Amino acid sequence: MTTGAVVPGVVLAEIRDTPLSVDEVVEAVRHPSAGAVVTFIGYVRERDHGEPVEVLDYSSHPTADQVAHDLAARFAAEGRVVRLGVVHRTGHLTIGDIAVVAAVSAEHRREAFEVCHALIDEFKSTVPIWKHQTFTDGSDEWVGLP
Repeated sequence: MTTGAVVPGVVLAEIRDTPLSVDEVVEAVRHPSAGAVVTFIGYVRERDHGEPVEVLDYSSHPTADQVAHDLAARFAAEGRVVRLGVVHRTGHLTIGDIAVVAAVSAEHRREAFEVCHALIDEFKSTVPIWKHQTFTDGSDEWVGLP
């Protein structure tokens, strides 16, 4: 659930334990003044560090929704985009599942591309979400722990 004050331009900033919809996020950022919508979709891949991945589990800190909302609000406040949205999944995911979706609408494509790129990079590095991946050989690792 999105937390914090309503911020113009931020239409979606959530951490969810249910499957994500690309269409939902894209529709949320569409606006008549936006000539471009850029998306990023992060999928669970079958290999990491050259090793075959079996499954992974995402968990998050209770403040993750607020951190995501604050981050989105900061990007929206720059005034370069019309709307933006970002959602990340938690829980048990398998190969091919969608882990994260970000979408940015802007008047022109350059701003949409630049802001979407920066948003997803900073989201992945600052929102307290941790990945526990299990490899097919039974070994595992945690990614993103402080």
